[in-house]
Amino acid sequence: MPTTESTYLHSWEVAEILHVTPKTVSRWAKEGKLPFLRTLGGHRRYPEDQIRTLADRLQEPATA
Repeated sequence: MPTTESTYLHSWEVAEILHVTPKTVSRWAKEGKLPFLRTLGGHRRYPEDQIRTLADRLQEPATA
């Protein structure tokens, strides 16, 4: 049975997916460019489905 619960990523995981540094991920989150939630401990967590959708949109086809 599939679950409807979202999975969340750490900044380093988002950085790997988007091919940037974790510091860039944090900066983009502060600037409102990336969606995130805060944990009770104050850490950012990023919704995996939205990050992967963004990564797919950012990929450009190679030109010959």
